[in-house]
Amino acid sequence: MSLLSVEKVEKRFGGLQALDNISLVIEPREIVAVIGPNGAGKTTLFNCLTGFIPPDHGSVQFQGRSILGLKPYEICRLGVVRTFQIVKPFLELTVLDNVIVSAYNRLPSLGEATKKAREVIEFVGLDDKRSAFGHELTLPHRKRLELARALATGPSLLMLDEVMAGINPTETDILIRLIKEINQQGITILMIEHVMRGVMALSQRIIVLNFGEKIAEGLPLEVTQNPLVVEAYLGEEYKTC
Repeated sequence: MSLLSVEKVEKRFGGLQALDNISLVIEPREIVAVIGPNGAGKTTLFNCLTGFIPPDHGSVQFQGRSILGLKPYEICRLGVVRTFQIVKPFLELTVLDNVIVSAYNRLPSLGEATKKAREVIEFVGLDDKRSAFGHELTLPHRKRLELARALATGPSLLMLDEVMAGINPTETDILIRLIKEINQQGITILMIEHVMRGVMALSQRIIVLNFGEKIAEGLPLEVTQNPLVVEAYLGEEYKTC
């Protein structure tokens, strides 16, 4: 059974067809990247899959169960969690408290939630920032905190929305390593990403959206050589790299 099955999902905002007949399947333990130009519908797709906005048409099943109509926190408790393109930690809480809040998704006691939070903070490399407040963190550290908060919920499917945006190559390498380790722990990854270095290093499959339509899907090498993808998103300079 597929972990996530999406069939013919559509979403319209007034006269804009944001998603048009999108179907995809995510298998357990995969790393799948969703790429495409700004405005292609990538984040709208994530919002529809995680209960933040309802699709107008189509079906979404997680582990064989329909999750349409569920609230985001209910979907999170089933094991589907997403990060956000614009990270928004609790600015007046410490890193530890930020992650404890997320750990309460699955863990009923403060002691268990604190233990889980400490483990996750150490894993993402923020142990020395554990007592820092959210507003004191740099953007790269906020990105790692966003990742820690997602992991603390105990996901089976982790959906990353541009987790590498705005950070330098060294921090990008750190996140690539972390995402590989997360996947090796059995967590499936579905990621929106513009940083092609990260996409090519991580993804086993790539799905390409443009103007709300899926224009390509397949192995990284074949997708990045697809003329439609080159024209719509990558550009000829990428093809000749």
